[in-house]
Amino acid sequence: MGTEFSKKLAAHTTPIPGVVLYDLPVHGDNRGWFKENWQREKMMALGLPDFRPVQNNISFNEKAGTTRGIHAEPWDKFISVATGRIFGAWVDLREGPSFGAVFTAELDPGQAIFIPCGVGNAFQTLEDNTAYTYLVNDHWSADAQGEYTFLNLADETASIAWPIPLEEAELSDKDKANPRLADVVPMPRKRILVVGADGQLGKALRKLYDGDSAVEFAGRAEFDLGSDASFGARNWQNYSTIINAAAYTAVDAAETPDGRRTAWAVNVTAVARLARAAVEHNLILVHVSSDYVFDGTRATHEESEPVSPLGVYGQTKAAGDAVVSVVPRHYILRTSWVIGDGSNFVRTMASLAERGVEPSVVNDQVGRLSFTEDIAAGIRHLLTTGAPFGTYNLSNDGEPQSWADIAAEVYELTGGARTAVTGVSTAEYFKDKSAAPRPQTSTLELGKIAAQGFHPPSAGTRLRDYLGRDVRTHPEDAGVGPSR
Repeated sequence: MGTEFSKKLAAHTTPIPGVVLYDLPVHGDNRGWFKENWQREKMMALGLPDFRPVQNNISFNEKAGTTRGIHAEPWDKFISVATGRIFGAWVDLREGPSFGAVFTAELDPGQAIFIPCGVGNAFQTLEDNTAYTYLVNDHWSADAQGEYTFLNLADETASIAWPIPLEEAELSDKDKANPRLADVVPMPRKRILVVGADGQLGKALRKLYDGDSAVEFAGRAEFDLGSDASFGARNWQNYSTIINAAAYTAVDAAETPDGRRTAWAVNVTAVARLARAAVEHNLILVHVSSDYVFDGTRATHEESEPVSPLGVYGQTKAAGDAVVSVVPRHYILRTSWVIGDGSNFVRTMASLAERGVEPSVVNDQVGRLSFTEDIAAGIRHLLTTGAPFGTYNLSNDGEPQSWADIAAEVYELTGGARTAVTGVSTAEYFKDKSAAPRPQTSTLELGKIAAQGFHPPSAGTRLRDYLGRDVRTHPEDAGVGPSR
């Protein structure tokens, strides 16, 4: 059967998630034929992941009936036929609900197929002198074979209808000895690494992903962002994503000489290390930012607003955002007024209310609370839905409030009187105090993330839930800024 000429480039999904079959345009005449075997721009436009191949391999097979596989390898592959014809068989050997799914197809030079890491690959040649070629996105080594997952070509569960019966085909002894599906240990999913996992957001992510073996949590003791050894000790090929939940958030202390140095080290230099790892290993980098990258002069802040930070903390967060933005696969989540499991404004107000204190609270800074459980849920939503990469605002929804409004609400919800809270201006509150400048308006526009199907609940609803739980309060300065 000859190759069909002049087909249009097209992509076809298969029963195995992530496995995509492509029709390739092949142009032929009396001299032979020509094709663009892999064309990054055109194929990415059809949905092919930018898997960044680093090695091209060719398997030449002298006789029809040569059968190889089924091997699941720890890298992605883009497979095509240079000459001849094959029967290809693919079995999902990844951990997860699609384990054991099978897809088969005949391929000639007019087709190609993308095979994600962990999907078992096999082929049988249907013509003599068949050359089978594949691009891979990691360098092959003998040591890497220890990370393969294998399945027997004759497995009864997969029940592959080989055109040439296996007893008549050419197989290696090694392939004949591979295990049946019931004895296969699935290839683990690539992991998500959460760094800064001991802070408020880190704790929320721990709770959200509790029991998920594909998510690894690292506090400073497990992963020091300032240490080359932390980065060198990881086999990044085993990861798909880094979530950066670490940050220096002491807004006022950042204005001091020591605080300034620490803020730049944690919020910029460490982020640059993460960005470099993400670029080198084609990882997704999720980074959490802040409303403090804006000067607060607009009524609401959209993702496209130019950054204009007022103080050192905001400057370091803006610089960190700029670093992350050059990572091809990134999500920057801009939050405001973060509340979670740790010292924060709501806990301070609840503690003051319990002790009968009547505080003065700033009433000319306006924004919305961002509860860490919803920031964590938003991160997971973007990752699981494969939302377009870029910057997203993510706070809770509802009417914007001042810090004094929120404090009064906390007092009322904990059995106190709203009138116990006195509103004062920022200037009055910080009179004769050393303090960083703060944006007057921190309200984030949420339309972009809503368009991706994520709708955070109102801050008021979350505040009632938060105070309704058994929350230990922590006395602290009522002028608390952002904290993660």
